[in-house]
Amino acid sequence: MSQQASPRGTFLKIAEAVKTQIEADPNMTELPSASDLMRNYKISRGVALRAFGALQRDGVAEPVPGGRWRVVRHGARVDRRPLEQRVADIITADGLEVGQPFPSASALAQRFGVSRPTVTKALEKLETAGVLAGGGQGKVRTVRAVPTREERS
Repeated sequence: MSQQASPRGTFLKIAEAVKTQIEADPNMTELPSASDLMRNYKISRGVALRAFGALQRDGVAEPVPGGRWRVVRHGARVDRRPLEQRVADIITADGLEVGQPFPSASALAQRFGVSRPTVTKALEKLETAGVLAGGGQGKVRTVRAVPTREERS
């Protein structure tokens, strides 16, 4: 019989190593990507995903749609509203008015730390709601309506 390490519990060891990284770096806001874990620990994607699940069960991390896993720090405030609501807030936060151009999907993806397809879905919801106009490939989206306080809540 060979002396190879048992794969059982490997994901727990990886999760503990990531927890140690989080505790050592108070500025850490995102977990390493699954591919980073796979490369650094020489594990399969399944083991990396199970490690993420263990971190989530322990309340240390949470998934972000279209983005990396986020570190959860007790006492830290995180805006967990749907992305389309946070994107709509840009209109009032940036002082945009009806007819003005709206930031591009690429700029919004960078601003919110999520993927462009995720931002595109949020923008489509705002277009459907009548808040934004235009869009599409090569077209600049513009503000169609300024959301009222009730619409943003």
